[in-house]
Formats: sequence, structure tokens, C-alpha cells
Amino acid sequence: MPPIGAVIQLRGGPARGHGVAVLIRREGPEDTAAIREITVAAFARPVEAALVDELRDSEAWIPALSMVAVESGVIGHVLCTRGQVDDAPVLALGPLSVRPDRQRTGVGSALMHAVLGAGDALGEPLAALIGDPRYYGRFGFRLGGEYQITPPVAEWLPHFQVRLLTGYRREVRGTFRFAEPFDRA
Repeated sequence: MPPIGAVIQLRGGPARGHGVAVLIRREGPEDTAAIREITVAAFARPVEAALVDELRDSEAWIPALSMVAVESGVIGHVLCTRGQVDDAPVLALGPLSVRPDRQRTGVGSALMHAVLGAGDALGEPLAALIGDPRYYGRFGFRLGGEYQITPPVAEWLPHFQVRLLTGYRREVRGTFRFAEPFDRA
């Protein structure tokens, strides 16, 4: 696992404009506008960008786990915030956003590896998310039911996933809860 702030060489060749070095680093105050713009573009709607802003202002915010991918400017962003499995503190991963012209070039994967590695280094027990199992499975995510962890909404079951981290303990099971700003998203 590359260290935080490492330069990661992405796959691809110069014919497609890829293969350049991408720096993964912590989000800074100067990145807020770029993150908002990328998030709106990646999801094609402003709801997720508003969620990131609300999370940033909430008690669930974990500054060390909000990361950007940078070339000549910010091209991607990922964050983890504080979630809960019953009374156990865990990570809620997402949103993950990559500028549309840089999607499918490895930027999202680099961000995922960096944020999961950082969560692991912090001794977190697990990260949970709602997403496509075909995509997130490549990062070790499994359906939450495999670990007796359920989403707060039953309809999310086919997309609710968990990735165990270094600090995981078997007694961490039950119902997962996102930070309060997710309730409005």
C-alpha cells in the first residue's frame, strides 16, 4: 500500500492522455470548490456535493480520511466519515468522485486504496458503503450480511457492503448507521 501523499503511476498510455503521475493527498481548504465541482460533474446532480459540504461541517468529519487526487489540479475525491454499527464506531465511505474525463483511468482505484490504507493505519474496524458490488468487490468489499451487519434501510441490502480493516472485532455486528447528513441526502 503506497503511503499517503505518494505519487501513484496509473495504467494507460500517452495516446489516451493517461499514464501520468497522480498525487493522492489529504483535502485542504483550498480544495473545497474543486471537490464540489467534481462531485456535481461525477454524479450529474448537486445532491452529493451538498452532502460532502454538510459532512465537512458535521461531527462525523474525519479530516485525515478526506483525500484528493491531483494532477495539475484536483481530479478526484473520496472521504470516510464516522458511522456506527450499533454502538461501535466505524467508517462510512463515500462519496467517491472522479472528474468525468478521468473516469476509468485508475484514479478512483488509487483514491480507494489510499483511503482504505489510511483507515487501516488508524486502526478502524471496517468501512461500509452503498454501491455496485461489481465495482467495490475489487477492493475487498462484501455484502454486509456476510458479517451480520445490516443497512438501516432493507431496500439497500443488495448494495450495502462492508470491508473489514485491521481493527475489526467479531463482536462488531448489528445495524449500520450513517452520519446524520446522509439522512437528508
